[in-house]
Amino acid sequence: MYVVGDYLMTTLAMVFFNIIRFEWFVTLKWSSSLWDFLMTPPVLRGIIFIPLAMLIIYYLSGYYYNVTFRSRIEEFFNTLFSTFVGSVIIYFVVVANDMIEERGEIFDLIMCLWAVMFACLYAVRLMITLLVVRRAQYAREGFPTLIVGTSRSAASLAYELNTLRTPVGFNVVGFVTTADIDAAETNIASETGLPVYDLAELNDVCTELEIRNVIVMPHHHGVHATMELLNQVYPTGCAIYISPFLFQLISGKARYGNVAGEPLVNISHPGISAMTACCKRAADLAISALALILLMPLLIGIAIAIKCDSRGPVFYKQERIGFRKRLFNIIKFRTMYPDAEPDGPALSAPDDPRVTRLGRFLRKYRLDELPQFYNILRGDMSLVGPRPERQFYVDQIVKRVPYYSMLHTVRPGLTSLGMVKYGYAMEVDEMIERLKYDLMYLENMSMLLDLKIILYTIRTVLTGKGV
Repeated sequence: MYVVGDYLMTTLAMVFFNIIRFEWFVTLKWSSSLWDFLMTPPVLRGIIFIPLAMLIIYYLSGYYYNVTFRSRIEEFFNTLFSTFVGSVIIYFVVVANDMIEERGEIFDLIMCLWAVMFACLYAVRLMITLLVVRRAQYAREGFPTLIVGTSRSAASLAYELNTLRTPVGFNVVGFVTTADIDAAETNIASETGLPVYDLAELNDVCTELEIRNVIVMPHHHGVHATMELLNQVYPTGCAIYISPFLFQLISGKARYGNVAGEPLVNISHPGISAMTACCKRAADLAISALALILLMPLLIGIAIAIKCDSRGPVFYKQERIGFRKRLFNIIKFRTMYPDAEPDGPALSAPDDPRVTRLGRFLRKYRLDELPQFYNILRGDMSLVGPRPERQFYVDQIVKRVPYYSMLHTVRPGLTSLGMVKYGYAMEVDEMIERLKYDLMYLENMSMLLDLKIILYTIRTVLTGKGV
């Protein structure tokens, strides 16, 4: 609804603006009437295609990033900012050649375009947002929510969320009991009249009930046990909420949120602005697509060299743990001989006999990682982010360092701060040591930091320090 509304209102704004532009600012001898002016190919193309280009600006502004709980104040300033940026771009790209008699009217023209676009766009955005809020408040509609935990505090939270005079979109439909919860606690949850599900069937329940939010209560066995719960909730793809106190215990930093008077923090998204998240994904798509096109001759050359160097396939696929603990197959150029792990997962080491002669060269310059641009294009990975690991090693790390699960709030990366500052890990202890750099990245995520890491990576590749 937001996307369709934005396109239609931006189109309407362009029509209004061109009417004003013709009547007040433009002197065109070859346009005998307003209709002739609107039907001229340049103006008509602008009315049709400029709204499509504006949708890109709206996306990059972060407006479509998370529409579940829309702040009307943020919506106002987001619309104000994005329409201003779009107005300036439209003027210099499309309108700057207008025959305006006085240069002082340029400012008036830009402000007119901005005012018309903001008025049209914000009107429909506010209407949609108010419609959603009204449905939540008066029709008692909301997003299906599960609470993981069956303690008395979980039952109290469910009662409060479901009986608010002004609902905020959380509609608690049930509880999830942990494996070792006692019967007394389960009875407390049952008294609310809501069903209690087993943790083992969480994924099926989320799919069947179309769950959008999962609130995880602190486990009575401590942080380690709570992190194990989070590990099982991440794959559902739902928005995950915990208390700020628990978040600070896990991550060592503070983040605040508020839902219905209850402080709850959404940990299913990184602590960055919506604009940064969208710009990061847009950069991933643009750079990975361009890289696959420009590097195609090199990729073909490496593929031929691998086939000539040793028997086996060109590409090597391995299952890794990605965003929200979703499994995906990472793609690399094969650098080892076939059947290199007959006894199970084993990390590589210097002078590893399993690595082929060509494989050593590819690893040194990290050329074996180039096929992962396809993983980035698919959405499995990002250009910059914590490197993905296999389930075998993730299980070992989480047992010792439970906050490792925080890495699953972002897409894994082709390169990472840990890779450029620490390098490859040859054992679990080194993986844990490298983890501090990845956590540092999560706490300081930005487009500028990503650029720095990419530049470090390019230097590593050019100097052959990939191993």
